[in-house]
Amino acid sequence: MTRISVQRHYATMQPLIKLGEEIRARGHLDAKLVELVLMRCSQINGCAFCLDMHSKDARAAGETEQRLYLLPAWRETTLYNEAEQAALAFAEELTELPSHESVSDALYERLRQHFDEAAVIDLILLIGLINTWNRLNIAVRTVGGNYQPAARH
Repeated sequence: MTRISVQRHYATMQPLIKLGEEIRARGHLDAKLVELVLMRCSQINGCAFCLDMHSKDARAAGETEQRLYLLPAWRETTLYNEAEQAALAFAEELTELPSHESVSDALYERLRQHFDEAAVIDLILLIGLINTWNRLNIAVRTVGGNYQPAARH
């Protein structure tokens, strides 16, 4: 059961919504990559609402079912390119933050082989944003399963 209706506090959520829109609009990150990162962080955090949302948005962006199914085991398949693998590893480390030494120089250099500084900043913001949404939705127990993707242009 939902504790607080996020929809009732939609105006309060506007800075988070706007940041997500701005990250997408800048276009430094591929739309499918964005959804993969959002899904992977949401898998780690166990946010049903965000998993429902981003799996549907990923499909709307052209992502395949097979890649969505194998996302939790992305290291064990060849379905993800090197840039996606670097971004997913980065997303996992920033979500889990096992220590202050997270995001080794080797991982950062791997990421920079595929993304310029602007894209790395957007990736950091995206990961921080989805972790905030995950925590919000988990705290208020937003129920997953009913999300309908909006038509994106």
